[in-house]
Amino acid sequence: MKSDDGSSLSLADWSHRARPRIAILGAPNRDRVRMELERLRPVIAAQADIVAEDLAFEHDFSTTEQDLVIVLGGDGSILQAARQMGVNQTPVLGINCGRLGFLAALSPDDFLSIWPVVCDGEFQVVDHLMLRIELIRLHDGEKTISEQLALNEVAVLGGPPYRILDIDLYADGFLATRYRCDGLIIATPVGSTAHNLSAGGPILRRNLQAMVISPISPHTLTYRPLVDSADTVFELTVIEPNESTSVVVDGRILSQLLPGDRIRVGRAEQSFRMLSVPGQNDFRTLRDKLGWGGSVS
Repeated sequence: MKSDDGSSLSLADWSHRARPRIAILGAPNRDRVRMELERLRPVIAAQADIVAEDLAFEHDFSTTEQDLVIVLGGDGSILQAARQMGVNQTPVLGINCGRLGFLAALSPDDFLSIWPVVCDGEFQVVDHLMLRIELIRLHDGEKTISEQLALNEVAVLGGPPYRILDIDLYADGFLATRYRCDGLIIATPVGSTAHNLSAGGPILRRNLQAMVISPISPHTLTYRPLVDSADTVFELTVIEPNESTSVVVDGRILSQLLPGDRIRVGRAEQSFRMLSVPGQNDFRTLRDKLGWGGSVS
């Protein structure tokens, strides 16, 4: 990492401690995660103090001070780590012990070779957009009954009995359009390669300050994914929600929707912070993880 005057900073210098403090999170009940943790723990401990080990995603980040969070698992583990940190977002280095590993791009062997380099300051901390989701219920005096941070996306999904939904989208208080579709996704750049991509939405470079709105199976040909500024505040209302129509945040149900409910989506004060190490970049990840190939000749 570089200081303001261009000189190199080690991980310890960057954290202003003699030895940086590390929290280790890992996917629960995964034999490979436990095995790799046993192998990597002494390597990490040789150059840093481990202040927490959590293989159940239960650690309270408000009770410890940490300079870096190392996450062993797949992309789901990264999402869980972001959810668990909440307002205490700390830079993350992901180690892939799963399958795809789009966010957790380093293999355990990659980590062994890159850890000394990271400790010597050869890394960048990249901030990624997070969303703040509020569910506002009119039946409770128009108050927020639930809120959540999102790293990937917020989605309105129909559920049974299955029928087309009418969803009004407001941007900064103005009606943008009424979608007729099976559901609607608002995704961050990080989430653009998740549910949004499966629904036909575009891939956004991960450090863009933007959101993408993608209808799921729209009933009109003119509906296309829309990219807008991350500073836009969106509100969604479902005209006649089904019995199980829900708002889903990063793959987890936040709440069922009742008639009159509004979902407000805007930029969160917090950012998700990831370490970028030498050799990593978005296009390489697309090629390696999503099979994005082709020839320029």
